[in-house]
Amino acid sequence: EVQLVESGGGLVQPGGSLRLSCAASGFTFHNYGMYWVRQAPGKGLERVSSISAGGHSITYADSVKGRFTISRDNAKNTLYLQMNSLKPEDTAVYYCAMGTFRGQGTQVAVSS
Repeated sequence: EVQLVESGGGLVQPGGSLRLSCAASGFTFHNYGMYWVRQAPGKGLERVSSISAGGHSITYADSVKGRFTISRDNAKNTLYLQMNSLKPEDTAVYYCAMGTFRGQGTQVAVSS
């Protein structure tokens, strides 16, 4: 059974940083591309970033380029999202995903 468990969310002031983690199990992690998506209150899902199975191909939404960094540790079956220079518009539930599978999400709130 595929399981994706996110952690690391919280409340942070504008300009602050958070690091999200996603622990993956139930599939061969190093064989699959992974991605982060988010859903802001009252809005649809937005793909934030993606990373290939080997970690060599990475994409970012324009809204987070230069501020967020995706990475993965295939030895630990873990996906990460380092978020710097956070803005109030980054407030959302963040999910890690693989194919059609998605975790339960972790809440990120950016507010002074």
